[in-house]
Amino acid sequence: MTTIIEVAAVAGVSTATVSRVLTRPDRVAEPTRLRVLEVVETLGYQPNMAARSLRTLRAARILLTVPDISNPFFASVIRGAEEAARDAGYAVVLGDTRHDVEVEDQYADMLLRREVDGLVFLGHRLPERLAALVGQGEGRAPIVNGCEYSPDIGVPSVHIDNAAAAADAMEHLIALGHRSIGIVTGPTISPITRDRLAGAMAAAARVGIEPEVRTGDYSANSAFAAARELIAGGVTAIFCFSDEMALGAIGAVGQAGLSCPGDVSVVGFDDLPLARFCHPALTSVAQPKGAIGRQAIELLVEILRGGAPAAAAVTLAHELVVRGSTAPPRA
Repeated sequence: MTTIIEVAAVAGVSTATVSRVLTRPDRVAEPTRLRVLEVVETLGYQPNMAARSLRTLRAARILLTVPDISNPFFASVIRGAEEAARDAGYAVVLGDTRHDVEVEDQYADMLLRREVDGLVFLGHRLPERLAALVGQGEGRAPIVNGCEYSPDIGVPSVHIDNAAAAADAMEHLIALGHRSIGIVTGPTISPITRDRLAGAMAAAARVGIEPEVRTGDYSANSAFAAARELIAGGVTAIFCFSDEMALGAIGAVGQAGLSCPGDVSVVGFDDLPLARFCHPALTSVAQPKGAIGRQAIELLVEILRGGAPAAAAVTLAHELVVRGSTAPPRA
């Protein structure tokens, strides 16, 4: 195996310069950096990450936790995060918390034991044992939240404006002429559920209507049951707070002997890759899923490199993608 000493000798620089080229390339003059990188590639040098961790007290790993790894929404977020981490010289350790507080605490211990350098969590709940770390960090604790935003947590976050996005979906249905509208939310403990519901209800209130609201858990099964109740009540449109739930709602429309969108329009949220291939193609609020993952990692890396994050809360743009699952109500 080629050593850093051999790379330095061939490149005519010190081992410290080689290390800087590989870890902090912005601090090395371009001609020197290019020469060292050429030697690294020619000799096939691979840094010893274990030894580096012992010297620098860095694990070179970032912990990324998701509340439900089976939810297809998180796949694109994870991919974006992994790409950004790799570009910054970190590996990603993935944890599925399953909405379980004890599991969240187990992953939090990895950060406290310094088995990982930082944490990006995609749920709404900061593990309680990390509260002291956040309080001592003065905005620089190595923790970032993605997808869900709650200013009370006290860590940087990357998300969309969920209230505005839900209002856009509701206004779309209202503009089509719907006045009897059902809403299927996610769990009410979630900040994004509360924000989306607030935005949807505000849009409805502006035209003097009051939607029927049912609570789901982001699964197709929960929305199927909720949609059956809403359809029996005579709604002409259903807004679901996830695409998976929207597919369950479309299934309920078909089981009732009705058509979508002829009898009942359906809107989803997230714009999963399958949304445009289902029948009918699903109208949905698109989130920049990959960008959420990338920017969450970039905020964390900024903290790990000794800087304060450029923004405590990064709000990315959303888009309502109109497809075949929505149409005006029957006359």
